[in-house]
Amino acid sequence: MKVVLCGAPNTGKTVFRDGLKQAILERDDAPQDFYTISGCPDGDGSWFTPTAQKYPELAAELKDEYKAKFTPEFAQDKARTVDVIKNSLLLFDVGGKISAENELIMAKATHAVILAKSESEVADWQSFCRKLNLSVIAIIYSDINATTDEIETKSPQLKGTVHRLIRGELVSNRPMIQELAQQLVELANL
Repeated sequence: MKVVLCGAPNTGKTVFRDGLKQAILERDDAPQDFYTISGCPDGDGSWFTPTAQKYPELAAELKDEYKAKFTPEFAQDKARTVDVIKNSLLLFDVGGKISAENELIMAKATHAVILAKSESEVADWQSFCRKLNLSVIAIIYSDINATTDEIETKSPQLKGTVHRLIRGELVSNRPMIQELAQQLVELANL
């Protein structure tokens, strides 16, 4: 399973990815070969959050150093990376724009999770995922002002809201992230 976390800019994809990674790793039934990478050139690799929690100045400095442009070469490299990883569960995020670069990277995925703030953002990303024949397993609304998560449906597609995806906050214990972690592990273990 190669699961792409996609959606509009500033929805908290990186914070969500890191929380989901932690939630999966904490599960006893998690695949031993679970792996996560970043598919966007914003300098927010999977190393960023734990580094920022302990060494915020170093994390900011490294992020600036690693930040790059979203070039065709970057996209080709990430698409190759996603393609060659044969782990039972790979989770990766992409930049927040529907673009040729994201299309190239996302085409190597098998499933998608959409993180958005509005229904129109969801519709755009659903259309993009359909074009790439990706099975959208979850549609999650990111609400910075909410105080709790809300799970509307678990099956056949996880839908609901995740609250306050803010850097530095513990998000791996949020109900929506825990539910998605459980579903991804179950799918990977089939």
